[in-house]
Amino acid sequence: MSECKVQGQVHVIEESKTFGQKGFRKRLVVLEQDKGRYTNYLPIDFTHDGCDAADELSVGDEIEVPIRLSGRKWQRDENSEVKFFLSAEATEFKILRKGGKSDDRAPPRAKSNASAEDYEDAPF
Repeated sequence: MSECKVQGQVHVIEESKTFGQKGFRKRLVVLEQDKGRYTNYLPIDFTHDGCDAADELSVGDEIEVPIRLSGRKWQRDENSEVKFFLSAEATEFKILRKGGKSDDRAPPRAKSNASAEDYEDAPF
């Protein structure tokens, strides 16, 4: 695993999702970085107690997030294509500025109708 920090404006905050029999919890927060010509969107995963900590965030907040990068290899069976996935998991966050610019395109909370069964074959 590799650790680094990213900074950006909160663009989307999803509801927490629970997976598996052990109750693994995950919550996605997407940061927006305006890099001039292109806008960068960074999906950051909050897990376990971090799901509750993300309740302090609002769309438009400017935050700094230390993240752990981790990668996974996934293959459905030995005859199928191998895929590689990269994820960024938040270890904590610091609010640099509340509110920031308003963005009418982003909902305050993105709700998901997905259930744990929908992710049964997911590689994460």
